[in-house]
Amino acid sequence: MNSNNNTRIGGIYEVCIGVTNAISAIQYWQQFGYRIGEIGELTATTAYQLYRVNSSLQTIRLDHQNADHGLIRLMIWQNPTSQGLGISSMKVKGNRWATTLTADILGILNHAEAAKSIGEIIHYTQPNWEIIYNKDQKTRPFVEPLVGVREMLLLQPLTRQVLFQRFGYHVPDYGHINHHAPFQTSQFTHMGIVVQDDSKEILKFYEETLGLLRVRDDVETTYESSLAAREIFELNPGENFILTAFDHPRSSPTDFMAAQSGRLYIIRFPENITLKSRFADAQPGSLGMCLYTYRVQGIETYWQRVRESAATGITEIVNNEFAEMSFSFVAPDGYFWNIVESK
Repeated sequence: MNSNNNTRIGGIYEVCIGVTNAISAIQYWQQFGYRIGEIGELTATTAYQLYRVNSSLQTIRLDHQNADHGLIRLMIWQNPTSQGLGISSMKVKGNRWATTLTADILGILNHAEAAKSIGEIIHYTQPNWEIIYNKDQKTRPFVEPLVGVREMLLLQPLTRQVLFQRFGYHVPDYGHINHHAPFQTSQFTHMGIVVQDDSKEILKFYEETLGLLRVRDDVETTYESSLAAREIFELNPGENFILTAFDHPRSSPTDFMAAQSGRLYIIRFPENITLKSRFADAQPGSLGMCLYTYRVQGIETYWQRVRESAATGITEIVNNEFAEMSFSFVAPDGYFWNIVESK
């Protein structure tokens, strides 16, 4: 698809977050290095055409340094349709979360513990040690370097975040930390969803229709193999999930040092376990993390390809809050997506 010079897709462009108080949301995300960018609005009529929400909308895009992906779109609906996912389990279909690289994971943990101590609604895990690459390689602690991450979950009523800090390695294009930000964090490096499909058929949409590059596939995580994943996804003994990651086509499927942020992580649970469905709480109109967007060149081509796929609820191409050509759809896995034309 992307061999045509007139079409191109990047990493995930934005995480859209439904909020009720723009000022407090901006103050929160400024701690992670974000700043106010464009501001826009839609009438209820246009919002329904694009997002299927019968409500007027005000929107604020939050930039992060000079990043062209991993941005935030705060969406202030006059009439929100759902309170969102809140601090509910990560082990549900419809789940959305965004992951951030940090140089100070203990500083973030300190704030989480302080928030809990004063009764704020919050759920978090301890920053557990996780080996991402070369899991079978044996090292001698205190003699040889350890290569891995500390990873923690942070859930609040309007945010669902995973944060990680690297130790012993550096990937130059996978997250650029804003060292002037209080929490020393990057833009969002990857975003995630949860599905159930033993056949893997629904994964083909992201590769064949959107033209994304499959960079990690069939990576199994079990209750026994990962303390971080066990706590984040509430795995029970004997349970597992499979990770597949999709990146924009300019990345590398084999060289992790060439990896570029903006990835989509799909966590695929087996069909023989029961998962609740929360799709209605993670789509436009909902509070909290409710939508991801991709930015493309050649939006008409992408619109036509989505129309020819198994996607549903496909809208016409209309101008969004920022006067960008845009359309929305529901992917075959049930997740609501929005596509934006590059300026």
